[in-house]
Amino acid sequence: MKSALLKLSVLAVAAMVLSGCTDWKKKYEGLNVQYENLQGRYDNCMSSLDEASAAKSSLSSELQSKENEIAELQSKIEDLNQTPEDATGFGEDYDVEFDADKGTITVTLQNTILFAPGKASLKSTRNADLNHIYSVIQSEYAGKEIDVVGHTDSDPIRKSDWDDNWELSAQRALSVLRYLTDQGIPDSKIRAVACGESRPVASNATSSGKQKNRRVEIVVNMK
Repeated sequence: MKSALLKLSVLAVAAMVLSGCTDWKKKYEGLNVQYENLQGRYDNCMSSLDEASAAKSSLSSELQSKENEIAELQSKIEDLNQTPEDATGFGEDYDVEFDADKGTITVTLQNTILFAPGKASLKSTRNADLNHIYSVIQSEYAGKEIDVVGHTDSDPIRKSDWDDNWELSAQRALSVLRYLTDQGIPDSKIRAVACGESRPVASNATSSGKQKNRRVEIVVNMK
């Protein structure tokens, strides 16, 4: 009897030991999976940090280069007493504004140079002013982002194909954009913007003011 009880006790202890070993093995395997997952996440984070650091360094260098270009233009205007037209390279025959804070150069062309009244197609398939502007952009500002911004006066659309001044200004901006892309400015570096009558530079109460408001601006973004 005692021998049988002893045997049962030994078997019970052995079963507990074996069961304990199985539990510890499962715990180890579970912890090992968690460790590998954490290691993978850590490696991904470190890789992302390295990439972010490299991108930050590249952007910082690019930003510094752009700031230097803006400062050089500002110095020409303020210290060397050059006009924005000469400092930017577009020349005295053009209406040019330089905004150092925004980092923009804006060349304004009156619509009478480009379009017939109420029309959005360019007067000529070859335009000397747009050719000149393109050549300056390519020689001095290649790779910069370019905005072509269309503006109108406040007169409502009456006898034309356009629904309103928004559409007219948009189509005129697109005509100039397409001309410049045909010359060689990459599609990825230029966009058309329509402002309609919303941003006048003169009073729409006079004919001379309206003429100034009917314009297309070609904006070179230095930043």
